[in-house]
Amino acid sequence: MTKILNLDQFTLDIVLKYTDVVGEKLGGAVLSCSDEWFAAAENLIKPKPPIRDATRFTHAGAWYDGWETRRHNTEEADWVVFRGGVASARIIGCEVDTAFFNGNHAPHISVEGVNVSDEAELSSALLKWTTVIAKTECGPLQRHFFVRDEGLTDESYTHFRLKMYPDGGIARFRLYGTVVPVLPKDVSTVLDMASVKNGGVAVRVSDQHFGSADNLLLPGRGHDMSDGWETKRSRTPGHVDWVVVKLGAATSIQRIVIDTAHFRGNFPQKVNIKGFNGDTAPAHDSSLWQELVGDSKTGPDKEHEYEITNSAAFTHVLVTIIPDGGVKRVRVFGTIVV
Repeated sequence: MTKILNLDQFTLDIVLKYTDVVGEKLGGAVLSCSDEWFAAAENLIKPKPPIRDATRFTHAGAWYDGWETRRHNTEEADWVVFRGGVASARIIGCEVDTAFFNGNHAPHISVEGVNVSDEAELSSALLKWTTVIAKTECGPLQRHFFVRDEGLTDESYTHFRLKMYPDGGIARFRLYGTVVPVLPKDVSTVLDMASVKNGGVAVRVSDQHFGSADNLLLPGRGHDMSDGWETKRSRTPGHVDWVVVKLGAATSIQRIVIDTAHFRGNFPQKVNIKGFNGDTAPAHDSSLWQELVGDSKTGPDKEHEYEITNSAAFTHVLVTIIPDGGVKRVRVFGTIVV
């Protein structure tokens, strides 16, 4: 069965605890689809919200920022196959946005997963897909938030299939779950345990007006300010912004990098970093946090590196920017504590 949540509850229960594992910005990709006559399936996983230009037409018909198939599908459903942007993931829920689709929206959807080591297997008629989000009704012009009643899937999956019954249009698709990374057997290997690829999640944040905190954990240094974390300008003396990152595993931290790439006139004046070891991180102003990096001046468009001398194990880091601004990436390098 599938639970339907509102935006606020979905944000608290899903977005801030799990990862969109098929998103384009994470490296997810559309591999194939049954049909994309009116609008391309690759639009489904674009990071920016959909837009509409009612004056724009193509050879196929009206232009839509989403995926739209032909009418009168003779099969049960149209479909899209995605490669996840991580090694594999256990799935908890999804968002299906039918923005601007009214009268041509998808009436129902479902989501399936499969774990394959060779993508050639995806074309086999014998391949068995597992339902991860049961068939659920959709309506026009709205964001739908679906969560599994059973919680996370028991198995992890590398590839996913979105089915739309029988045809129609969807603007955006987000699929949330827990990353199952492939970690080296040698526990002395130094890894970036804040990386989303290794299971890092931005679980709490003060503000993300111009850019979301999950961007901090993406691979690479991005392409402009849009794929970083940026807060509003503060006007209150003493104001700070902050983000709590849950690491992929308990980590003995050796080095932390704060990257302000592309933030040239809006970088934070200073940064402060603290650590915590436990199942659930305390409030950002709690005395339970241990200081790892004291207030340190930052600069524009630069990777700031900090050596960490505290050899304790940490499960979370708290990055505070003073007083506000933008950060592109946070890297937390260390070894897993077993």
